[in-house]
Amino acid sequence: MANGGSVLVLGATGGIGGEVARQLRDGRREVRALTRAAAKPIERRDGITWLRGDALCAGDVAAAAESCSVIVHAVNPPGYRRWPELVLPMLESTIAAATRVRATIVLPGTVYNYGPDALPRVTERSAQNPVSRKGAIRVDMERRLEAFCAAGGRALIVRAGDFFGPGARNNWFAQALVRPGRPVTRITYPGAPGVGHEWSYLPDVARTIVELIERRHSFERFATFHMSGHWDDDGTRMVRAIQAVAARHTGVVPAVAPFPWWLILLAAPLVTTFREMLEMRYLWRVPLHMDNSRLEAVLGSEPHTPLEAAVETTLRGLGCLGAMKPEDPQRSLAGG
Repeated sequence: MANGGSVLVLGATGGIGGEVARQLRDGRREVRALTRAAAKPIERRDGITWLRGDALCAGDVAAAAESCSVIVHAVNPPGYRRWPELVLPMLESTIAAATRVRATIVLPGTVYNYGPDALPRVTERSAQNPVSRKGAIRVDMERRLEAFCAAGGRALIVRAGDFFGPGARNNWFAQALVRPGRPVTRITYPGAPGVGHEWSYLPDVARTIVELIERRHSFERFATFHMSGHWDDDGTRMVRAIQAVAARHTGVVPAVAPFPWWLILLAAPLVTTFREMLEMRYLWRVPLHMDNSRLEAVLGSEPHTPLEAAVETTLRGLGCLGAMKPEDPQRSLAGG
């Protein structure tokens, strides 16, 4: 890579940031990670250089990004709270640092940008008319990156469906379908019967990002790509995969129950998280399938772990099948 070959990962203690950092490290890239939890100002562990700092502090990000050619912006507010106040200032810190060192910004994107008018099959050119506050923020983030690119910068966005993986807990898989730390005796599914849903396995998303980073100079300055991930065409494939994995370990097939949307509706006036869940409910009522034709044209094929293998690694990482083995190459760097 240019500028010394270093990559700064913001959010390396989270699911997608941790996977990207690990895969870059395993590819022999020099990886830096900014975290408020570092014991020392600079600490070398797990093959990563950990720097103490805050993504909200432009000075911290700028110092960490010195001589880096890529900044992976995978950071979210602590506890995923206060999005409206914190998300855009954190991105502005990254944009300022990238402008200074002429680095490419990489953003793991989501489906939240798209409202029901874009469904069912969504391409990179589909209209972005979000119906949720987080979706509106996501659109604003991308517009700011587009402006950064219009001024001479370079950005790469990879949009994917609902994340699941061994190092991530702030997602529907870990917070609705199963219960981390407990055997899988029941699966709670939020979707309507027969409605398709798109899932994205974090190590596959990370592999896609790493491969696109290597090719970034062959794209337009503001480049977007969609992943197809694991398309569950009728809402039963993910449930069946969890049942099959759980049954192999316990001999019992878990029951399936509907998600208690009625309870979320009752509590929403008092709980911000529940209000946000209701805003995203349309993604469980109508199918949204990401078109990955552009990605496949560039990479040849999309990185894709078989569903049951991905589910088994995820359940083990969540403590639903026993502890993750230390040598497991898909463990998170620092937890979720």
